[in-house]
Amino acid sequence: MRASPWLPVLLLLALGAYLLPPRAPDAQAAPAPSAARTLPDPLPRETRALFEQTRPATVQVESVDPARNSAGIGTGFFISDQGQVLTAYHVVSTGTLFQVSTVSGRSYRARVTAFNAAADVALLSVDGRGPFPFLKLTTRAPRVGETVLAIGNSGGEFLQPRRGTLLGLDAAAGRADFPQGTLEMSAPLAPGDSGGPIIDGNGQAIGVVSYIRVDGENRTQRSYAVPVVAGNALVEGLLAGRKQDVAVVGLVLDDVHSGMTDPPGAIVSRVARGSPAARAGLRGAQFDKDGNLSRLGDIITSVNGTPVRDADEFITAVRGVGIGVAVRLGYVRDGTPREATVVLAAKASIPDLRD
Repeated sequence: MRASPWLPVLLLLALGAYLLPPRAPDAQAAPAPSAARTLPDPLPRETRALFEQTRPATVQVESVDPARNSAGIGTGFFISDQGQVLTAYHVVSTGTLFQVSTVSGRSYRARVTAFNAAADVALLSVDGRGPFPFLKLTTRAPRVGETVLAIGNSGGEFLQPRRGTLLGLDAAAGRADFPQGTLEMSAPLAPGDSGGPIIDGNGQAIGVVSYIRVDGENRTQRSYAVPVVAGNALVEGLLAGRKQDVAVVGLVLDDVHSGMTDPPGAIVSRVARGSPAARAGLRGAQFDKDGNLSRLGDIITSVNGTPVRDADEFITAVRGVGIGVAVRLGYVRDGTPREATVVLAAKASIPDLRD
């Protein structure tokens, strides 16, 4: 996990990178938002018909962790009439209580039954009696240039449409801790839309909304979704109840000063409490009484003897090893090379990384 979503000038991953806004915590089940909202700009007739057809299968997802006084709102959609809801993993990864609300005015408690952290996709199961309206997952490859529809909860709106064009397939994320191989779209998404469906002209879901990217030079926004296909390995793993986390050391990394050190490496901003990195004695940045940076943290320069030049290379190397495996970290502190051995942990097992 990084200290900042900033990247160099030509690549700014904005809006917290992932599309999940904060919300005032409320551990009690709230009533469903009113569905009687006017639509924004007029939609083409075909898109309006598609929206009206698919909207009942989409939901608002509320994720709350009362113990940490945190909460957020995202989007999801039913993929079966039995109440299975697909959403983005980062929408639910920091919560302990979950509620989904439908356009019909009903709210249901839900639980996380499966997830794939690297792909940023999770499966919820609602506590309610079906049948529920649901979206079928596509069985065909999406086509660049086709019009797509997103439905989400950004801007305080409840399950509203966002229309765009599919611009690319298998897009590079630009960061190692974001899902790779995504669908790139022009749909104007924002916080609250994460986890919502990307729907093709046949009314089938082709992706799950994950993050956006903004070109820092001309401010052009692009939205990205994790592709989902009926019967593929990702979907089958979720339906089988698999919980696939990512391996971490327990560090928040400093992107702001990336590339400014000699030797180059992944700069530690903060060490998570109770993490393998904390037990190994790694150190983060230091600040003076006014909050100004007074000393950079440790600079990680290698994993198992293989050099890493920045945070992305470090994250890629760690995730490639796997949870529960010991690795040797080479690092520099105050100009002195050092080494530490740590056993990699599942990210969800380190509460201090959930902030």
